[in-house]
Amino acid sequence: MDNFVYNANPGRVIFGSGTISRLAEEADRLGARRTLVLSTPEQAAQVDDIARHLGSRVAGLYPKATMHTPIEVTAEAMQVVEKLQADAVISIGGGSTTGLGKAIAFRTDLPQIVIPTTYAGSEATPILGETENGRKVTKSDPRILPEVIIYDVDLTLTLPVSLSVTSGINAVAHAVEALYAREANPIISMMAEAGIAALARALPLIRNDPQDRSARADALYGAWLCGVCLGSVGMALHHKLCHTLGGMFNLPHAPMHTAVLPHAVAYNSAATPDAMKRISRALGSEDAAGGLYDLASGLGATMSLQSLGMPEDGVEAAAEQAMANPYWNPRPLERDALTSLLAGAYRGEAPAFR
Repeated sequence: MDNFVYNANPGRVIFGSGTISRLAEEADRLGARRTLVLSTPEQAAQVDDIARHLGSRVAGLYPKATMHTPIEVTAEAMQVVEKLQADAVISIGGGSTTGLGKAIAFRTDLPQIVIPTTYAGSEATPILGETENGRKVTKSDPRILPEVIIYDVDLTLTLPVSLSVTSGINAVAHAVEALYAREANPIISMMAEAGIAALARALPLIRNDPQDRSARADALYGAWLCGVCLGSVGMALHHKLCHTLGGMFNLPHAPMHTAVLPHAVAYNSAATPDAMKRISRALGSEDAAGGLYDLASGLGATMSLQSLGMPEDGVEAAAEQAMANPYWNPRPLERDALTSLLAGAYRGEAPAFR
């Protein structure tokens, strides 16, 4: 076995059905008495109901979390934090809400409780991506990692099938890149393969029966594993492209990851044969990139960046920006191949090996 380094991130995970009932208990463990509860505008009603578990521990709600964590939204939320003298933040929802909670914690070091209602997986990472002036910039810091995650399978039963699929493939992307990250190690690789397999099993079952509790639990468990992978090792080409596209064009986060992933995997395929074997095995497919495309498209996901709102002239611009400040990647970035990759994703074609 090769030498490796493994860093485990701290954090408390509560997993099951009905676990939202333990929210007040977890707030008390953190000594939180004046919590600020975060959500997107669309989830405000659901969050108001969940917040009742906190009783008098709620100082206020901020229902304006926004995709890609724009800094102007964070600035407004920080004013609310200061006005309410909040001593903790509770993020309820998907990656947008979790991102806002992380942005606040990065600036204040306030403790966080995250209650995921999607399969984003970002709740398990010390990574924050913020958007300013058309660019999404990521940073990693111990303050960003939430102290507590409460996974309640019951809260995912109403997640629409379309969002379940793209959210799940977004989580898969975390594990896929962990398999060939520069810091890859056997512990994370084991978790990554298990996370991919769990979501690959669960998503078709959820499509057939959104109320399948066993499948929902499997998907949520898989998303957690994938998030741990992302939080423990580095990112590569796929995440660089999605951060570039999200910052430049404000494309919907999970569908964008879903459309790009097969193409990024195809790009790296020859450079990472062992990772490709693990991905293929987890998917039950002969080809990692093709298996990812078939899984997502077979479940009805939109595979075209054009359909998600990307302009055609954005292909060249995105390739240029991705090349300007690249993440580490197992295969060096080549301008023509990268442009071809983005063009294929723009059109929604099956991945090609470039």
